[in-house]
Order: sequence, then C-alpha cells, then structure tokens
Amino acid sequence: MIIYEDILRAFQKQKVKYVLVGGIAVNLLGSLRSTADMDILVEMNDDNLAKVVTILKNKGYSVKQPVDPIGLADRKTREDWIKNKHMKAFNFYRDDGIQEVDIIIDTPVTFEEANNDALRIKSGDIIIPVISIDKLIKMKRNTGRNIDKLDIEELNKIKKLRKRR
Repeated sequence: MIIYEDILRAFQKQKVKYVLVGGIAVNLLGSLRSTADMDILVEMNDDNLAKVVTILKNKGYSVKQPVDPIGLADRKTREDWIKNKHMKAFNFYRDDGIQEVDIIIDTPVTFEEANNDALRIKSGDIIIPVISIDKLIKMKRNTGRNIDKLDIEELNKIKKLRKRR
C-alpha cells in the first residue's frame, strides 16, 4: 500500500487526467525525500476537474478556502479565482491526518506538456503518471524554496546515473 493509494485508484477508475508532480514524484523518480502532501497537475477542463473534486470530497477531503471546491470545475469561476485571487494551487486536506492534495494551477509546465513524456509507474494494479525529471526540474527552478533547490540537485544526480546505464 502506498500513501494516497485510495485516491490514485479512484483517479484511475474514473479516468482522471492527471500527472503526479512534487515531492512524491521526486521519490518515485529515485530520490529519498520526506513529504506528506500529493501535488498533481490535471487537465484543466470542467469535467476532469469535477471528477477530481468529487473524488477528493468523497474521500473526506475539505478545502481551507471559504469557497465551494466544485467552483474549480467551472471555467468562469476558475478563471476569476486565478485572475482576481491570484490562485497558484488549490489545496484539499483531511482533518484526521497530515494528508493534503494540491492541484497545481500556476506552473511553467502545463498538464499537456507534463503528460506528453510522463513516466507510467506501476504500483500493484495502479498505473501512476509521473512527470519527467526535466519537466519537474523546470517546475521547481524558480520557486525560490530551499527544498526545491535540493530536489533539483538530486534530480540532476539521478539523470547522470541513468545516462551511465
């Protein structure tokens, strides 16, 4: 069993279009890094986002923002939140633990770009789309966060090791 397996299984069953990014992606790409949240890029259309929001709500996740999260699945509402509230990510959390899911909104890598060369990693009977090392480095490059600088160093080491094979 892997962390967030229930969500990943539901995504697969409902055919959610997503790519795993962030710390869990760093781990799945070959680095050891402590992380508790799951970051995802999703195809930004209303139907796909409605699936994501419904799955997360059904799994007991809530939002910190004082809004109905299904608004994310409405293009006009979503565009208003991005433009007027400067939304960069949309966070879901569970009260009973440390699990959080971030839907990444503002990023230098689109879902389509990430999905084009995503790795498909099998865990049991789940196929997990994971962003490529190069695209993940691009996402992390200008965040200014120390953890992202460390991730980039580790990801570059993994790239070098893979080239030697």
